[in-house]
Amino acid sequence: MDHFLYKDGALHAEDVPVAEIAAAVGTPFYVYSTATLLRHFRLFDEALAGMDHLVCFAMKAASNQAILKTLAQAGAGMDVVSGGEYARAKAAGVPGDRIVFSGVGKTHAEMRAALEGGIRQFNLESEPEMERLNEVALSLGVKAPVTVRVNPDVDAKTHAKIATGKSENKFGIPISRAKEVYAHAARLPGLDVVGIDVHIGSQLTDLEPFRLAYRKVAALTEALRADGHNIRRLDLGGGLGIPYTRSNEAPPLPLDYGTMIREELGHLGCEIEIEPGRLIAGNAGLLVSDVVYVKSGEGRDFLILDAAMNDLVRPAMYDAHHDIIPVVEPASGVEQRPYDIVGPVCETGDTFAKQRMMPPVQAGDLVAFRSAGAYGAVMASEYNTRPLIPEVLVNGHQFAVIRARPSFDEIINRDTIPEWL
Repeated sequence: MDHFLYKDGALHAEDVPVAEIAAAVGTPFYVYSTATLLRHFRLFDEALAGMDHLVCFAMKAASNQAILKTLAQAGAGMDVVSGGEYARAKAAGVPGDRIVFSGVGKTHAEMRAALEGGIRQFNLESEPEMERLNEVALSLGVKAPVTVRVNPDVDAKTHAKIATGKSENKFGIPISRAKEVYAHAARLPGLDVVGIDVHIGSQLTDLEPFRLAYRKVAALTEALRADGHNIRRLDLGGGLGIPYTRSNEAPPLPLDYGTMIREELGHLGCEIEIEPGRLIAGNAGLLVSDVVYVKSGEGRDFLILDAAMNDLVRPAMYDAHHDIIPVVEPASGVEQRPYDIVGPVCETGDTFAKQRMMPPVQAGDLVAFRSAGAYGAVMASEYNTRPLIPEVLVNGHQFAVIRARPSFDEIINRDTIPEWL
């Protein structure tokens, strides 16, 4: 469910007409719904009610300060994967004891910054990383709370580029080596081993891969406890998918996910952490674009938009689907026709959809990409010297620009010309 609906023939973001925002900020732009963000966070929080738990928003999905502050004020923790994301979380007012640091390539500087600024735990991914964190912690005279990410070799049955739990993926340590790796961690005086971490992939639409992975985690928890480790926290990652098209069968609900966690892990008495990103932010955002031209080609027509692959790269990178709808509600029963929907970037890959059925549109019409709130603005670039597009947050009847579009001068002036030129 989201809060982007047609009212009186016009698409609204909560109670604000999308066309009104377009007139104020220009196109293209991202717009997010506060009500949807909070609703989806609370669905996860309520799904784990009665268990000791923390829902950490996966910031890689959407990291604007206003989004982070909205979720943090509702009680969310943050899952970060870089020093920059850690700094963003702190700047949004998230306390260190609600920040989890994930990722395979944490640097000395990132470890030091998190230890000095406060951290709930590091999710360690390798033995060399373990050794480095131990050295950094000892140099600061502290103990670093850690989990070790285990790779359960479970096929998440998702896109190959967002699967993370198979044996050939770069993430974590093989679960078959977990006992020896945990023994090694326990011998390092700068580390405090608090639990186990697992994450098998993104955009999962079936609970069964989660169930298989969590059963392995439950067995590992009991084995490690038998070896003397005080396993008291289980970080289960994120990955629950969203419906990118309304015609698809809906993925499992957070409530069903929470029930499955209780069934597989509830008997262990561990604190549970989950790290959803896409399901919280995905359906909470739209990308709004203007139709620049309608072009007739050889055997097909093109909608050329002012949004491009640099603004929303998912279709070019993953062949990802986004429903694309007119901002003005089409008349009932209007005949649709196929269009190739493309952007202006000089790449054939700058294609959002091929032969997509759409109501007739013309130059100057606005269209909206649904489910664009996750992995949209955060993955954008300034390719072709196209400015990063504005982000807008709506709350009821009000809206605010939460990231402005930079001017060409601002972009160009970031460059420095050497004195010899």
